[in-house]
Amino acid sequence: MRIALDAMGGDHAPMEIVRGARDAAQEFGIHILLVGDQDRIAKELNGEDAGGLISIVHAPEVVGMDEHPVSAIRKKKKSSIAVATQLVKEGTADAVVSAGSTGAQMASSLFILGRIPGVDRPAISTLLPTSDGVVVLLDAGANVDCRPQHLEQFAMMGSLYAEKILGLPHPRIGLLNIGEEETKGNELTLAAYSLLKKLDLNFVGNVEGRELFLGRSDVVVCDGFVGNVVLKAAEGLAMGLLGMFQQELGRMEEVIGRERVLHLLGGLKRRMDYAEYGGAPLLGVDGVSVISHGSSRAKAIKNAIRVAKETVEQKLVPAIKANLEKDTVKGVDE
Repeated sequence: MRIALDAMGGDHAPMEIVRGARDAAQEFGIHILLVGDQDRIAKELNGEDAGGLISIVHAPEVVGMDEHPVSAIRKKKKSSIAVATQLVKEGTADAVVSAGSTGAQMASSLFILGRIPGVDRPAISTLLPTSDGVVVLLDAGANVDCRPQHLEQFAMMGSLYAEKILGLPHPRIGLLNIGEEETKGNELTLAAYSLLKKLDLNFVGNVEGRELFLGRSDVVVCDGFVGNVVLKAAEGLAMGLLGMFQQELGRMEEVIGRERVLHLLGGLKRRMDYAEYGGAPLLGVDGVSVISHGSSRAKAIKNAIRVAKETVEQKLVPAIKANLEKDTVKGVDE
């Protein structure tokens, strides 16, 4: 397996990206293609290529975080994200991973890889911790304005993601809403509810925001505006809670001891740390494209590569294709 990694994308590129690539190559035994400025990448590698599992693909341009994504991809065809995505299109790589501009990665995935037939809008799927595991949230920011059929497609893709990647045979699908009753919500969620309950999925109905982290559902769908707000709020809450716990560390030590406190705090931090989850697959494009957090360091990059590896191994893209093709044929027959 070969993973194309945008070495120039992210707040800590290329140093942390290269470190993450080295760790992933050694731990997973897969070939990493580092795409970007050859001299800068070689300097960071310093001759360490993980036993021949790391190669450099030169790309002289970089898409900045402040650039308009679509314009930048059209103008900078030799940018690191465009070249990395093209490697997937050509079959040289099995997946692309980037911590750079999310908009640029979405644009390059759409322009170069294209959409899976039957998908109107690709969605960012991200994992959030719950009281008894994780929940798949989509869309987490790709589409701020959605129509009911988009949420229907998100539900089908999210269900397959939970089944293939998380190993859940009958994932529970929920619709993020302001109330549990079928009659609650705005025009979008009301219409989406009607579509979702007709699907051959394990649809459990509306899920309120407070239930999102309680494990009531395995997949929750919403438009990208709401999803991104939820994601950023969750990240902020996690950082705030950890800060509060650290402030109370002294008092807790007196009761149960410092070693026990650090152990418990470490477990909680791992469950709430985005770096543990690595990256979010962009579902609906005709290839594996994993979006990593812009502030990712080596650990998050390594785990994003793991997500890409698992997505390829579990043949998620072919499964989405087959599922949507089946539904399209069924719709024509009916």
